[in-house]
Amino acid sequence: MKKLVGLSTSWLKFALGVSIVFVLCSASASPVQANAKYAGIVIDAKTGKTLYRNHADSARYPASLTKMMTLYLVFDALESGKISKRTKIPVSRHAARQVPSKLGLRPGQTITVEQVILALVTKSANDAATAIGEFLGGSEAGFARMMTQKARQLGMNSTTFRNANGLPDRRQKTTARDMARLGLALRDHHPRYYSYFTTRSFKYRGRRFGNHNNLLGRVKGVDGIKTGYTRASGFNLVSSVEARGRSIVSVVMGGRTSRSRDAQMRKLISRYLPKASRGPDRFRIDRGGESALVAFALPKTMIPVPAQNPARADDSRAVLVAAATDDMAVGQQVGSSDAVDPINTASTHKGEWVIQVGSLPSEAAAREVLSRAARKAPKMLADASALVEPFRKDGNVYYRARYASFDSKSEAWRTCKRLARKDIDCYAVIQ
Repeated sequence: MKKLVGLSTSWLKFALGVSIVFVLCSASASPVQANAKYAGIVIDAKTGKTLYRNHADSARYPASLTKMMTLYLVFDALESGKISKRTKIPVSRHAARQVPSKLGLRPGQTITVEQVILALVTKSANDAATAIGEFLGGSEAGFARMMTQKARQLGMNSTTFRNANGLPDRRQKTTARDMARLGLALRDHHPRYYSYFTTRSFKYRGRRFGNHNNLLGRVKGVDGIKTGYTRASGFNLVSSVEARGRSIVSVVMGGRTSRSRDAQMRKLISRYLPKASRGPDRFRIDRGGESALVAFALPKTMIPVPAQNPARADDSRAVLVAAATDDMAVGQQVGSSDAVDPINTASTHKGEWVIQVGSLPSEAAAREVLSRAARKAPKMLADASALVEPFRKDGNVYYRARYASFDSKSEAWRTCKRLARKDIDCYAVIQ
């Protein structure tokens, strides 16, 4: 009987120990890892380097992060003189009917452009966003087309907009990486108006509306940018941070609650801001073009360059053939060596695998090569980010046409092999 009691006690202790281990493991499991909606990225704003990423190129719903692009186009219109801060925006019945969050605008009334801006950066007012979209685009659908076109010009190739406010639409998709690009573009292209994102509160018709961004004034260096939430998207946040000579843009998407989203953002800022560069700003996002992000991040020292010049400047097939050097990146070439030049250069995404489809004498020719590849292989390149990267040779600037956002060497090599079957020469290289 004592043996039985002793045996039972031993089994009880064993079972209790297993239970404790299980509970502790469950408690320590990252909520990020357990959340299928989560996506995140941290970009060094001075170099363009990706400091952190987790599902950064997976499709997500932007929710009210959409209003970042709405505001970008408003700032464009202000800068061009098409509107002023005092321009009165009419409120349509459609705009007034938008669901909260909203100001409660009524059909037939007007609201100034500056009031719209303040309403979007604080209250995230859906009715105000729709009103300005209709005014600038002729209709909300027309404005959404303008938004998507601008997204392509900024290199946000995985983003499609369908409305001005971010209310649910299953066709309105983006990625954490694209939202980071938009955040960087807002800072770089519209410094005159970017300070609106620091607004803590906004008073309209006797009511005061606080900013939904809980990190403003609470986390050192945070100066914006935007929050967002729908049931489908979860809780989203894009943050711009400048402190101690360093600068980052960080994105968290799909949080379960605003509190957990904010906690994750705090963690990313704390962990990765110290890893950002303190050097000069060497990264810019091109404002024009059809689809390419141009990373003007040329190194201080000369990089390895091809041994021969392109045949002629108007030939989109003209390339620069590389000589082997110790500085050449480790990679795999698929297709003709006359169509790509496998040289490691300054890149938007250092430490990541990219595929190169050409090296051209002009930016326009490089974009055409990227567009041609996208037309020939739309499914293969649907999740890739198009890049045009300049480099110097003999005092001239040439342009490499590349696709980024590959998670591994095997994925990049596999894509190259598939592209070769469609007569697209390709080189897989790690930056």
